[in-house]
Amino acid sequence: MRWYLVHTKPRQERIALEHLEQQDYECYLPLIHTEKLRRRKLAVVDEPLFSRYLFIRLGQDDKDKSWSPIRSTVGVSRLVRFGERPAQVDDRLIEALKSREESFQCEPERLFNPGDPVRITEGLFSGLDAIYHMTDGEQRALVLIQILSKPVCLQLDPGSLHRAE
Repeated sequence: MRWYLVHTKPRQERIALEHLEQQDYECYLPLIHTEKLRRRKLAVVDEPLFSRYLFIRLGQDDKDKSWSPIRSTVGVSRLVRFGERPAQVDDRLIEALKSREESFQCEPERLFNPGDPVRITEGLFSGLDAIYHMTDGEQRALVLIQILSKPVCLQLDPGSLHRAE
């Protein structure tokens, strides 16, 4: 049994995973805990670490499961190949990803980190540059702007902020 790489249709990694597992294939979809804007609020979501890819464990003997149903599985685009040979993935890489995934789950990747330069895109202060300070308990962003050479803390909707270049 070896690990191989499956290329999925756009944003259908979970669907492909579910359908392959229903067919009794052993699969692995590494996820990362990250912060995203959803309905103008910050939300922590699990996203695939490798967009459009998941790993599948397959055997090469006659007694192992057939590979042919993989291509026609919902959400699957194709099995990744190098020429005629399916792309094999080293077991050590899968083990390393699984152990790293556990550390990813502890603390989500933040959309904004304290000290990040941001630009206010809506409201009275639209167009001003600010420094992201933190998120308060009500999921509002606290930013610092300079008014009359003095830093002022503003409470804003996270949807009204964009990373400054």
